[in-house]
Amino acid sequence: MRKHKFRPIILLLLPAIILTACTAQTQPDNNLPAEQTKLSSTNTYPKEKENSLEKKKGSPEPDTETFSRPFTGERPLLIKNMAAAQELDFVPSAESYTLEPDLSNIDNLWQFHMQEELTAKLAKNGFVVYDNGYGSAGSEFYEIYEQNRYQNIPSFITVDSMMHTYHLYFSYLLKNVEKNYLSDRILLLSRQMLQNSMEQYQQLKGSEWETAAKRNVAFFTIGATLAGDTIETGNDAENIVLYELDCIHRADGIHTSEITGKDEDYTQYIPRGYYTDDEKLEQYFQAMMWYGRIHFSQDEPDLVRSSLLISQILSENPESYGLWESIYAVTSFFAGASDDIGICEYIPVIRDIYGGHIDIGSLTDNEEAFERFYTATASLSAPQINSMPLEDTEKMPVPGFRFMGQRFTIDAAIMQQLVYSNVQENKNGQKRMLPDVLDVPAALGSDAALQILEENGATAYTGYSENMNRLRALLSEENSTLWSASLYANWLYTLRPLLTPKGEGYPTFMQNEEWTKKNLECFAGSFTELKHDTVLYSKQVMAEMGGDYYEETDDRGYVEPEPLIYERFSSLAQLTAQGLKEYNLLSSADEENLSRLIHIAEQLRVISSKELQNEILTDEEYEFIKTYGGNIEHFWYEAIQEADSTEGVSAKEYPAAIITDIATDPGGEVLEAATGNPLIIYVAVKVDDTLKLTRGSVYSFYQFTWPIEDRLTDSKWRQMMGLQPDESGNYNFETQMPSPSWTGSYRYTYNE
Repeated sequence: MRKHKFRPIILLLLPAIILTACTAQTQPDNNLPAEQTKLSSTNTYPKEKENSLEKKKGSPEPDTETFSRPFTGERPLLIKNMAAAQELDFVPSAESYTLEPDLSNIDNLWQFHMQEELTAKLAKNGFVVYDNGYGSAGSEFYEIYEQNRYQNIPSFITVDSMMHTYHLYFSYLLKNVEKNYLSDRILLLSRQMLQNSMEQYQQLKGSEWETAAKRNVAFFTIGATLAGDTIETGNDAENIVLYELDCIHRADGIHTSEITGKDEDYTQYIPRGYYTDDEKLEQYFQAMMWYGRIHFSQDEPDLVRSSLLISQILSENPESYGLWESIYAVTSFFAGASDDIGICEYIPVIRDIYGGHIDIGSLTDNEEAFERFYTATASLSAPQINSMPLEDTEKMPVPGFRFMGQRFTIDAAIMQQLVYSNVQENKNGQKRMLPDVLDVPAALGSDAALQILEENGATAYTGYSENMNRLRALLSEENSTLWSASLYANWLYTLRPLLTPKGEGYPTFMQNEEWTKKNLECFAGSFTELKHDTVLYSKQVMAEMGGDYYEETDDRGYVEPEPLIYERFSSLAQLTAQGLKEYNLLSSADEENLSRLIHIAEQLRVISSKELQNEILTDEEYEFIKTYGGNIEHFWYEAIQEADSTEGVSAKEYPAAIITDIATDPGGEVLEAATGNPLIIYVAVKVDDTLKLTRGSVYSFYQFTWPIEDRLTDSKWRQMMGLQPDESGNYNFETQMPSPSWTGSYRYTYNE
């Protein structure tokens, strides 16, 4: 057997580490104090000349200074390193307690109807998650907290509910930026690139460069068409264009691309996530997917010629480069830098070999210069995440050029090292063709996740344990550059404290293996929402809070004591606001909402720190816990109001359940990760020396394989789970997916 070599992991992290290395943008100050929840800027921006969309009232005009900017040799960047990671500056000292087997020492047990099995798990672990199969906490996370307030039931504020709220607003902001700004830019850029490519083609006809130039005409005709343009295809590239568009629209599997001559997975062009809700977003999704996936590989000189011609256009046209840069910088801020070779790597080589200006007509007379270019680009760093469908991954992916490459993500780097052929067969000759979501928390240090993976057979694959150990060692090192490279990376960083088991000094309900596993489901649920929101880029009115109250009772609640997470959440929300403000893409309303989110996180940090130090909360802090549901309901309504501003719209119409595919097996399957509607968690806590039963909402997580040609959308998933009706108005209650087996030990599942 071939000796397996572990690719040096530092290369996987390099794209994030050298992100500053195609212009260095003015950076926001990320060291603002947490209390500074209003952001200001002295920058002024000229209005954009060309924008056909009606902007949301109060929305800013985007910065257009970058839309006519020459290439200067560095990748665009909107985010600086964050401050160094903080640790708790106190020793947790929450009082321990013991629960009676029948829960008779819980003061407010009379408020609940408890089944025997539920009571037993609650008494044993100090908490239990209640699963009725359809979302026991309702369709959205805020609903159970509002019920608690009306019924005077003490609330348990969860990390899950806060991370879900960030997902709602992150996806809302990204969707708004894509629809109102980026979609226009990708269309305009496509038109400009097509026009310049056609001019190149006319100049290079009859030469050795003709095929490369024609390829680019086809490439940008397809991109412009996908972006919503109507292009007459009556040119020399018509057959290529029609073939590729047919493959994209059929999206039925892997076929050979006429552009590259390589296999391409056309199922990736199925719009998913929130992109299915709007024609303009569908067009943007497919155009960006095209520009992100099509790979001009280094092993064929004619494909390298195409790459050189594309790079030459952007090198010689500041307006086109400015458009490219603005798209790349903003999308990188959200999702991360590309790990593919692109114009930022090619243009310096072009200028070094050909000089400051290339006369297209002279290319045919300087074959020696092209040979030097070909040799020089062959030594550029190879892609670190393999998203290409290789029949036999004994072959490492060939480096090459992408116009707008998909993005480096830490989780994809982890997963790539833990599937075939970076790990080999098990003793039964089986190949690990798809990862497990738990690979990510395991690599980030979770022993509980690693144990579950071992029980499920992951460590039986040759090389899995060795690669996992190397990943764990590297990722245990402090690396603020890596974790601050994008909102995507910082989201994962925010979740990371969930993976640390809680010991002495933490509340009793947290000091057991089941709570550690419950935290894994929180990590997996929020990770799924992150992948859902960035599926395109990853390589791969205040609501009414009134109502009648039940009779007065002590309904003082509790916050899940994870102060580090709330501190990092506050920083994440600040980074979100600062980066969008940098390109003048943040409306005053959105700035105010992000400030509000920062304030909520700060309150939760203060309260949870007090809980861990056994300090008494103020009446105002208990009132904050009580009204928490109305606060997060506000963000749900903000996120859905553009889609449906109907008065009285319900969460059932826009539920929390989502799905996304995160990995592909070329054999014909994808790995789907999903969340269902939220579940109720019951937690026994000590409030002012009294044991109380509290109630909150948590994620329900799923992962399963599915046919590649049927990558699931949110609507299909919700119909499968019986959460929404199908096209005929019928509900399906027959084919619900089971939860992962490792979640069963802390769940009570009720089956009617």
